Amino acid sequence: MLKLFSYHPKLIASIVFMLSLVLAIVLKEPTILLIPFAWLLFPFAFDYCVNKTEQLFWLLILLIPFSTELQITSSLGLDFPDEPIMLLLTGFTMLKLLHQPALFPKYLKNSPLFFVVVLIMAWSFLSASYGTNPMLGYKFFLARIWYIIPFVILPQILLDSQARISKMAIYLLVPMFFLAFQTLVRHSYYGFSFELVKKTITPFFRNHVTYSAMLVCLLPVAWTMDQLTPEESSKKVWIKRGIILGLIALVFAYSRGAWLALLVGVAMYFVIQKKWLKQILIGTVVLLLSITLWLATDYNYMRFAPDHDRTIFHTDIKEHLAATVALKDVSNAERFYRWVAGFNMVVERPITGFGPNSFYSQYKTYTVNRFQTWVSDNPEHSTVHNYFLLTLCEQGIPGLLLFCALYFGMLLKAQSLYLQFQNQFFSKVALCIALVLSMLGVVNFMSDMIETDKLGSLFWLSLGILLVLDQKLKEERTLLAKVV
Repeated sequence: MLKLFSYHPKLIASIVFMLSLVLAIVLKEPTILLIPFAWLLFPFAFDYCVNKTEQLFWLLILLIPFSTELQITSSLGLDFPDEPIMLLLTGFTMLKLLHQPALFPKYLKNSPLFFVVVLIMAWSFLSASYGTNPMLGYKFFLARIWYIIPFVILPQILLDSQARISKMAIYLLVPMFFLAFQTLVRHSYYGFSFELVKKTITPFFRNHVTYSAMLVCLLPVAWTMDQLTPEESSKKVWIKRGIILGLIALVFAYSRGAWLALLVGVAMYFVIQKKWLKQILIGTVVLLLSITLWLATDYNYMRFAPDHDRTIFHTDIKEHLAATVALKDVSNAERFYRWVAGFNMVVERPITGFGPNSFYSQYKTYTVNRFQTWVSDNPEHSTVHNYFLLTLCEQGIPGLLLFCALYFGMLLKAQSLYLQFQNQFFSKVALCIALVLSMLGVVNFMSDMIETDKLGSLFWLSLGILLVLDQKLKEERTLLAKVV
């Protein structure tokens, strides 16, 4: 046990109590007062948990698909049980690194991608300080820390071999395909109804969008496992069955965004093979900026204002798709309503934004009534339905540029690693990450799920594995140089 807990236990207990009291008052969260009581058990659990960090990490990966949202108080909610495990892993990893600084991967200090992460964190803190509600922004900052440490830093220590990377894939796929199977069984009792799909995914997913997004993003992982598994292996049959199951489940998830993400993922495979990724990214950015400029000129965006009485929720999937094409679907109409509000917010605060976690409390004063729909009261407290625009609203232009630098940098790094590796295992893993990231980009262009446990974990874990692969490539080059 660290000597920290053998000196002045009364003084330490007093400091913990006072800090908890101050935080409870400042953040208006009385549950924080439970920390001093948890502290009584901490010294006994410390040795075990610090030494069992790896087991805790695998438990986290295994439980991500199973986790559900719990509302502790009217203002405090968490994803259970994965978020408490993230907190534990964050705390124990920090203590372990303080006790053994040599464990921190030195190559991270020279990684451009990790440097961008540091800048993102610094800017989010600054944006929170200038935000309309700094406390909400600081909560966002803290929450992001317990995503980055378990999913970005810890994999540098734990995912140091092909076997462990494969193990991580299995720990993600088996629970997700089990949930997909039980969802299909439950859905069959409702005749695979489009209207009742939400009943079949509770309590593990908030809605069919989150369910289908995680499902489609794990399909490249299953496909990669299939590619890396020998033909004579009995596991290959089960992997193929899992892929078929996943595709069937994706069809009956009835999510247009996930379907589009799958098509983009397939297209991305050929883009990377042809080495066209950089040109595609530049073209996409130019196209989006051109469309945005045209919409803003002479109020052209008003041409897309919906008919309030004709924008309805369709209970039949065929009618739903037809309404989507005709721009008469209520979900898309509501999306335009919030996008217009979001751009008006950007005009108001283009540099620092309104602060992280501020969109819901601010956007209604920036809406345009012509775009209002019958679901605009927003009882779910959802945000702008576009993570890129959400970042722009809440953290300003610098925040968006930093996130895009990270996201585009990850895509380009994945392509570079895929093309440079001699090791086929690591090469295919890099390709897999590129496909997952492209799908994440699509679903987050139509929604905002990077801050959720399901999709956020995949995003940050993708970054963590890319950093591992980058180091593996350097090791491979060094080894090849010695051979030559």
